[in-house]
Amino acid sequence: MSNAREGAVPHLSAEEFRRLGHRMVDWIADYWSRLESFPVRATVAPGEVTAKLPEHPPEEGLGGDAGWEAVFRDLEDVVLPGITHWQSPSFFAYFPANASGPAVLGELLSAGLGVQGMLWSTSPAATELETRVLDWLAELTGLPASFRSDSGTGGGVIQGTASEATLVALVAARERVRRKLGREAELVAYTSTQAHSSVLKAAMLSGVVRGVSDDVHLRQLGTDARYGLRPEALEQAIREDLAAGRQPFFVCASLGTTSSGAMDPLRTLGEVLERTGFTASGGWLHVDAAWAGSALICPEHRAMLEGLEGVDSFAFNPHKWLLTNFDCNAFYTRDRKALLEALSVMPEYLRNAATASGAVIDYRDWQVPLGRRFRALKLWFVLRHYGARGLRAYIREHVRQAELFESWVKADERFELAVPRSLALVCFRLRPGPGEEPSATDARNRELLERLNAGGKAFLTHTVLPGVEGAPARYVLRMAIGSARTEERHVRAVWEQLTALATGR
Repeated sequence: MSNAREGAVPHLSAEEFRRLGHRMVDWIADYWSRLESFPVRATVAPGEVTAKLPEHPPEEGLGGDAGWEAVFRDLEDVVLPGITHWQSPSFFAYFPANASGPAVLGELLSAGLGVQGMLWSTSPAATELETRVLDWLAELTGLPASFRSDSGTGGGVIQGTASEATLVALVAARERVRRKLGREAELVAYTSTQAHSSVLKAAMLSGVVRGVSDDVHLRQLGTDARYGLRPEALEQAIREDLAAGRQPFFVCASLGTTSSGAMDPLRTLGEVLERTGFTASGGWLHVDAAWAGSALICPEHRAMLEGLEGVDSFAFNPHKWLLTNFDCNAFYTRDRKALLEALSVMPEYLRNAATASGAVIDYRDWQVPLGRRFRALKLWFVLRHYGARGLRAYIREHVRQAELFESWVKADERFELAVPRSLALVCFRLRPGPGEEPSATDARNRELLERLNAGGKAFLTHTVLPGVEGAPARYVLRMAIGSARTEERHVRAVWEQLTALATGR
């Protein structure tokens, strides 16, 4: 006699889900409380995590919540040893990737609701909440009114990353210039040598450039002594391309480059684009402020926005420095029509009365993929929980800590700043010794960083900054302060480790 339950699907019951959910939240809260007990950087060897996992998938499931004991054991024995702890208060590498309680709760709710928000009609709340929250964020960061949804021409949308935002802006720029010209043309994009690699990748994905080494269709231009894009270099490049019969169409400026936190001069760049006819021909100026954009919550940091009224799109990542877990990029444009013309596709199965009315936003037309999660929930929760005052206090404390670290570097004759501090990023290194070759100085700095990170008590990363006025390139250490749990004592501790290692103790 066959078992009537043989083909049953072992879903968790409501009570089992509740018990496991409570336990998982408890596990996360406990993890956050013991972050300082772990080496910041994972210490496993390649393949070590894989070796702990079964070679073949399970035939039988876990059953009810009792079977999940094995999962919680594996979290401790398999997963945690292979984690680099991005939420550690002593994580000073790359740029921060913030998570906070309100954001995690928003992510949980998004997963639980399971909304696919591609169209207004597939979940009106997902669309309208995102629109309002992005308008809130535009107001909080001091963006021009033309970037708000109620401007009539602009608006904001949540992309996954700044890389996606750059791709969307570039594709929209390509379509706008084509329409403006009424013909195909050999297109050229521009950025600085210090811009994020995603600019090159976007140009490759869009077919504008023919490969990594194509320096004809993507001009990566020189920078000044503080590594900001030189306006005169941009103007010269545009005029050269126009003279050669090519069509300039896209410029990506940076506010807060990855290597050194450099800021490109938006107003002067905008004047170049007006003067060369770039703007009149439909050209597009995009600003990548992935990390630094969060600092705009504080009015004292808004000088970097000078000239933003001439920009076509602007993007930054709340998932870096605004307590909203990955992934969450806030992308704004003054020309949403250009996005629709470049990205809108309307198969029959997506047609609906709300879209046809023109009275709603369908965010699928503002991004590369069709589907989209309800990411606005976590940003909404963060803004509501912390409020503008709490977020400003958060950013200001990190900047204060960076100012303190900068002062210690300046006061120690063994160290030097590689560039002036940028917000909460300090780029520094050991000074060259008397008569020391640049390669030897770089080697000493590399060894210092490797020894610091090997100790497990902190994690920093490096960059190589190009030389200025004929000077050689320099290997530089980066101290990027921004973890949700970082206190002054953690910053002081890493400085004490650095000075002890530099002394040779």
